[in-house]
Amino acid sequence: MDTHSRRTSMTIEIKPTDVLVIVDVQYDFLPGGSLAVAGGDEIVPLINTLARKFTNVVFTQDWHPADHISFASQHYGKEPFETVELPYGTQVLWPDHCVWNTRGAELSHDLDVPHGQLIIRKGYNRLIDSYSGFQEADRQTLTGLAGYLNERDVDRLYIVGLATDFCVGWTAIDAAAGGFDVTVIEDATRAIDNAGSLAKAWADMAEAGVERVMSKDILG
Repeated sequence: MDTHSRRTSMTIEIKPTDVLVIVDVQYDFLPGGSLAVAGGDEIVPLINTLARKFTNVVFTQDWHPADHISFASQHYGKEPFETVELPYGTQVLWPDHCVWNTRGAELSHDLDVPHGQLIIRKGYNRLIDSYSGFQEADRQTLTGLAGYLNERDVDRLYIVGLATDFCVGWTAIDAAAGGFDVTVIEDATRAIDNAGSLAKAWADMAEAGVERVMSKDILG
């Protein structure tokens, strides 16, 4: 495991201007969900503990129409985890998940973060997928999250949630590209890890300047 981008200094002091970004902790990504991430439920208590350190917390939420283009069910003869070429590039096809107004799309009720300030929904455009909390997969359509954070004049972003190698990774990379200082709290994420996607995600995040810490570096 590459550790070059992992900070190894003393306990990190969370400042009032820092932000915790909780990515896609939704029932369809938890055990029993249609696109369950192994161990996804394990990180919820840790996220709750971490959130108490932060004045500022925002959430992202996958939010798809039932006929979303990223669903394998919308492509004849295709199975989940195969790929297709779409106008914006290569798209991994997924099981139907996080369909709006279903329980699978709900944020976990076990999240205990009453001071969360914003929920950014993504993937609601039927024709474009959206892993990142900052922009959709066409790499042009913005979600508004960067504008919100810039108006709040915040400092470093700390990112947790699901899944490390897709929505967490893309969110972190786009945040860094947008000029934010970004850290992923590694043990407060879990990965799908399909065909080497986790190793690639960590490499891409490191190249983008995203730092990588463990929760103990914050909690002591």
